[in-house]
Amino acid sequence: MIGEFAALGSALCWTFSAVLYRKALAYTKPIPANIVRCAETSLILVLVFALIGKIHVFVNLPPSVVFLAAVSGIIGLGLGDTLYMNSLEILGVARAVPITCTYPLFSLVWAYLLAGEAITLPVFLGVVAIVFGIWLLTSSGEKHHRANDDKGQKRVWVKGFIFALATAIAWSVSISMINLAVKSASGLEQAYAINTLRILAVAVFLTALAAPMNKVRNSIRKMARKTAAMLLTGGLIAIGLGWFFLTLSFIYIPESQAVPISSTTPLFSAFFGVIFLRERVTARIVLGSAMVVAGIFLVFMI
Repeated sequence: MIGEFAALGSALCWTFSAVLYRKALAYTKPIPANIVRCAETSLILVLVFALIGKIHVFVNLPPSVVFLAAVSGIIGLGLGDTLYMNSLEILGVARAVPITCTYPLFSLVWAYLLAGEAITLPVFLGVVAIVFGIWLLTSSGEKHHRANDDKGQKRVWVKGFIFALATAIAWSVSISMINLAVKSASGLEQAYAINTLRILAVAVFLTALAAPMNKVRNSIRKMARKTAAMLLTGGLIAIGLGWFFLTLSFIYIPESQAVPISSTTPLFSAFFGVIFLRERVTARIVLGSAMVVAGIFLVFMI
């Protein structure tokens, strides 16, 4: 049961970190937020490895594993999480998290296109459930008195939906790559090292990318300590712990089991959004979240 509990732990970590990110985004923008989060988290994780005298584990990793971990980090944590923070800023936790958690659906698409896997009836029903769930989550269900306000609101929701869906695609690619990297891991230490490499690679990449951007650099310099602390805490929970749990689960159970369990985040996101952010959760959001999760399990578990 280690693999199953590890995958469930990742879902809980990602839910709680989403709340912290949403709070931090009230005071900063997604790009500087992601740079600070990744830089702070990678430094802490590397420091932990150095303090316990395990730096040699990094040196012993095969070059192919290092490459997969680095590219996985840039795609998943660099591109994917920046889009994710944009979707959180626009849609809120209760709506954004379930949409981003459709990433197992795209993993299925890659399997169908690249490996020619068959699409069965349960898979088709799962896709229908996921699409219906997304529709419920992205339609506000509220009436507006002024047509202009309604049109403006729709444009905002569409933008947030695109960000959230693009996040799911980036995460699906990243997870497939990290799964390949973990196949050669011999235990807990190497799994931790692979996860740390992902974060370190994206921290270096984002920092170099932002170097010529004056606006981003100024945002980072002016960032309040409280905001940076929330981003660091969220990063340690989501990347340091959550992604480590998912990486660990791949050692004990197949990806087809680990990914659906980790994607149960929508079951917790609505409750966390209400408790910590005072978000308004409607029947549509609850039903939409349930449909997304049910669809994911139909796709992968039957």
